Amino acid sequence: MDSKNITDMTVGSPVKHIITFALPLLFGNLFQQLYNMVDSVVVGNFVGKNALAAVGTCGSMNFLFFSLSSGLAIGIGIIVAQYFGAKDEKNVRSTIANSFYVLVAAALTVSVLGMLLAPALLRLLATPENIIGDSITYMRTTCAGITAIALYNGVASILRALGDSKTPLYFLILSSIVNVILDLTFVLAFGMGVFGVALATILSQAISAVTSLIYAHRKVPYFRLSAEELKPHREIIVKSFRLGVPVALQNSMIAISCMVLQGAVNSFGDTVMAAFTITNRIEQIVQQPYSSLGAAITTYAGQNMGAGEIGRVKQGFRQSVLIALAFSMALIPVMYLFGHGIVGFFVREEEVVDIGYRALRITSLCYFWLGMIYVPRALLNGCGDTGFSMLNGISEVVCRILYSWIFIHIFSIGYWGIWITTAATWITTAAVCVARYAQGKWRQKGIAVRETRPA
Repeated sequence: MDSKNITDMTVGSPVKHIITFALPLLFGNLFQQLYNMVDSVVVGNFVGKNALAAVGTCGSMNFLFFSLSSGLAIGIGIIVAQYFGAKDEKNVRSTIANSFYVLVAAALTVSVLGMLLAPALLRLLATPENIIGDSITYMRTTCAGITAIALYNGVASILRALGDSKTPLYFLILSSIVNVILDLTFVLAFGMGVFGVALATILSQAISAVTSLIYAHRKVPYFRLSAEELKPHREIIVKSFRLGVPVALQNSMIAISCMVLQGAVNSFGDTVMAAFTITNRIEQIVQQPYSSLGAAITTYAGQNMGAGEIGRVKQGFRQSVLIALAFSMALIPVMYLFGHGIVGFFVREEEVVDIGYRALRITSLCYFWLGMIYVPRALLNGCGDTGFSMLNGISEVVCRILYSWIFIHIFSIGYWGIWITTAATWITTAAVCVARYAQGKWRQKGIAVRETRPA
């Protein structure tokens, strides 16, 4: 690999490493969100609010089926980062070789399950009959592309673990541009509706997967593996599952809790469903700086745990909290002053716009707590404490189910309870994450071979 693409985060300024590493991730994540944004804008403006609701009701279930492969990719990246920080090149290469067996097997399994279970799950969510046909089409089509998503996520996670956060950005930009072009072509030129939107998404993701694999093989020496290195390695496969499955289960539990909340949303009709879909899309964008910061912290913590630099891990955490706080405070006036126009960009119906704007005013006040889910959770993952991820996922499930029941059914505040539930869930989950970090158990969770030095 070209030395300029490698970042050794075990030396130098922690905040400089984190910000420098996070910025390409942020741009990449924002481009990735174009998939969802373009879907919503094209469907909302050129197909209609029913089609928009159909796409939105699949969001939590797609997240459920995507989460296993993405969780495993994160686990693989953690292993690579720690071995890289420990300067253990042999195990870096072995982890990369075995990651493809893990990711492809998991992705194919989940893809088939998603396509088979789509109708039953959508009916379980009480999806209205007037949109269930489009919802099944969208979900089955996107599930067909899970293998491509898994392969791209695997390559990107490994490159980032090696300190390269820029290269994955380039492939995301390419796939995002392709996605926009195909969206407009399939919907406007060919009139393919919801199926066209889903097809554009999976084709663009497949392009991203193929081009990233070609690049990695040609440009990154760690990916040029011998026949001996390509043999399955039981210990590495077990480690990949041990670190990746808890993250995947956490994401799955979050997805299940979102599905429960989506069921409550669906009970209020397609107008509220459309407003909820739009606020979800906006909040997915809002979450990208937190997500990018978290991904940077995961790599930073992984490399420093591999090198035994506990003090640097703690220093990076404190500085990351301050970054999250500053960003959160800046977003509140944006949502209050410009929220109506932002929601109006997605759909034309005034009733949907008004509900969406009022909802953003509720949730924006709690963005800092959303950030405080990402920061400590990402650091714990990077240190190898991924087992907590499953517990964290359980807390989100309990919160969304409990709070939605309390606010909607006991307090009877109607559909506003949906967004109050979201804010209350962020606060509670963040508190659980910070408490876990404060316990300090993450100090003994490193999987790399170097003995951890005391802070």
